[in-house]
Amino acid sequence: MYFRVAIIITAMVLSSCSSWVFRYDIPQGNYLDKESVNQLQIGMNKEQVKFVLGSPVLVDSFNNDTWSYVYKLISGRDKKFDINKKLILKFSNDKLISATGDYVLPETFNTPFNASVPLELAIEDTNKEMNTTEVTDTNSPSATTKNTDSE
Repeated sequence: MYFRVAIIITAMVLSSCSSWVFRYDIPQGNYLDKESVNQLQIGMNKEQVKFVLGSPVLVDSFNNDTWSYVYKLISGRDKKFDINKKLILKFSNDKLISATGDYVLPETFNTPFNASVPLELAIEDTNKEMNTTEVTDTNSPSATTKNTDSE
């Protein structure tokens, strides 16, 4: 009889200590930091996005141009520490066209990736480089002068 009472009391005491047990945090999915999301720009191709963010957790079965990056953290401490974040990227013709989700996109996101420099500026820069040359005087090896052609 005393043995049964001792077992019941021991079970009750041990069950009251269950909140002291350490529980692990369980992360699932792609953890995306702010720096990697800030590197995204419209016009990036799929390989460039995969290089910056890694492989997506989900690729839409019916539309291969929609990638989902999902991150979920189940905290072992309390439910108020749980985290659920998602980033959904859409592509058209292998180019990134939009991003939606829980991440704040940078101002540079809407700047097309590898935006070409206008032709007039490229020609102007080339002309400046060609008109400015360094000439070394053979009589004085340490003296260098700049020769600029004026129009």
